[in-house]
Amino acid sequence: MSQYQATVLWQRPPDIAFTDGRYSRAHLWRFDGGVEVPASASPHIVPLPFSDPGAVDPEEAYIAALSSCHMLTFLSIAAKRRFAVDGYSDTVEGVMEENTEGRIAVTRVVLNPRVTYVGPVPDRATEEAMHHAAHEQCFLANSVRTLIETRLD
Repeated sequence: MSQYQATVLWQRPPDIAFTDGRYSRAHLWRFDGGVEVPASASPHIVPLPFSDPGAVDPEEAYIAALSSCHMLTFLSIAAKRRFAVDGYSDTVEGVMEENTEGRIAVTRVVLNPRVTYVGPVPDRATEEAMHHAAHEQCFLANSVRTLIETRLD
């Protein structure tokens, strides 16, 4: 078993009332390796100037984490099957809407992986099978109820 930790920091400026709802949602994520990431509520949820469009919002982080987990698992599978991956990119998309319980949730994430290889290239069916295996083995995909689709076209 593994355990993970991150620190989320937010501080109210002394001149802000807070209880009127007019406070900044900008905050900081600090990870165990020392990396600090500016974070904020999404401007889609909290209007400017109370959100920071230049910071990462939780919804973006969520879909990026799912994509990253899928990619890392896929790379491991490709290496074990002796396919040399040269590059991997994914423009991941998330949809936030009302779920079947009537709650707002990220209900669907669409992965759009583009993989390039050096040497032998898997045929379409083999690559699809590797992505399916990556989805089945991804720790984060196994941890959420969000529908995660992979599109290879």
